Amino acid sequence: MADGVTGAATGAAPGAGPATTLHLGGPGVAAGPYDVVVGHDLLDRLPGMLGGGGGRVAVARAASLADLGDRVLAVLREAGCVVLDLPLPDGEAAKDVAVAADCWQALGRAGFTRSDAVVTVGGGATTDMGGFVAATWLRGVRVVHVPTTLLAMVDAAVGGKTGLNTGEGKNLVGAFHEPSGVLCDLRTLAGLPRPELVSGMAEVVKCGFIADPAILDLVERSPSTAMTVGSPELRELVERAIQVKIDVVAGDFRETGGVGGHPGREALNYGHTLAHAIERAEHYRFRHGDAVAIGMVFVAELARLAGLLDEATADRHRSVLRSVGLPTSYDGVSWEDLLGTMRIDKKARGDLMRFVVLEGIGKPVLLEGPDVALLEEAYATVAGG
Repeated sequence: MADGVTGAATGAAPGAGPATTLHLGGPGVAAGPYDVVVGHDLLDRLPGMLGGGGGRVAVARAASLADLGDRVLAVLREAGCVVLDLPLPDGEAAKDVAVAADCWQALGRAGFTRSDAVVTVGGGATTDMGGFVAATWLRGVRVVHVPTTLLAMVDAAVGGKTGLNTGEGKNLVGAFHEPSGVLCDLRTLAGLPRPELVSGMAEVVKCGFIADPAILDLVERSPSTAMTVGSPELRELVERAIQVKIDVVAGDFRETGGVGGHPGREALNYGHTLAHAIERAEHYRFRHGDAVAIGMVFVAELARLAGLLDEATADRHRSVLRSVGLPTSYDGVSWEDLLGTMRIDKKARGDLMRFVVLEGIGKPVLLEGPDVALLEEAYATVAGG
């Protein structure tokens, strides 16, 4: 593993070698430390993350992942677990209160207790909803995530945020609920549609801008290799992005704020304020990573206009994102509609809008209460391509 990644590696090199274990611990991780394992063919580790097998386990899985889901069910049954299958709708359709209610009813009928557990198998939406069900059933049961997309591996599965969507916005209902472990099997990426792989790279690039510039260097050196499933470069990018999230979450699990002017966990929302507004405007048919890419270009321009960020770094956002096929412009709905949604973003405080911006690479800060005219000017550069 390259310099700068602090996880404990059980193998000497990225790629298809032995698994790498990244550890999330610290005083803010209330439910106890846990491991994020990155590698290949990891399902045999699943019973151990659940405490060795036995008991009831609900498997919340994306409906389209029949083969992988069946393998997870088989591994758990072989370990002596009583398994409850909970197929979820694909994509953001899973993150609906009616879906959560169906899951709660199923757990109730099966007699799930606090000693039982949930396993999620799927992308970010599956992880968010399965984690939310685990967080809310009996005020919290164990959950282990098996993310199957790049986006879920580097973002949704790590850090304990769960949530569902409402008509008013994305992830406005949710809970903090740490998993007991995360298994990132890179082999699942081989079956990922190319647009989904590209979308997931937005969260990787985000980690480069807010904390680890080596990520940006890796992508810029060879964008095609960085986007090749099975390459050592992609594995290193995954591990680096996960480590960024681990480091940030360990210092500010409940998003109460960082120290020394650092936004703490809110830094992970870089680009997300506009992104969530775009997703809502597009009725959640717009890929999350694509929206985040556009959102990062927006806040880079906002920081430049506010005199916080140099023009070269703002321009670098566009070049890095475009190099891996991500969009950098959007004009699907009116600015007024997007602004209205951003006003109820989770980072807002009363009528005060707040944005995570950069003062430089690896230097995120909060910009509070920017003038609406400045926001519109920054958006005009995005809408104009």
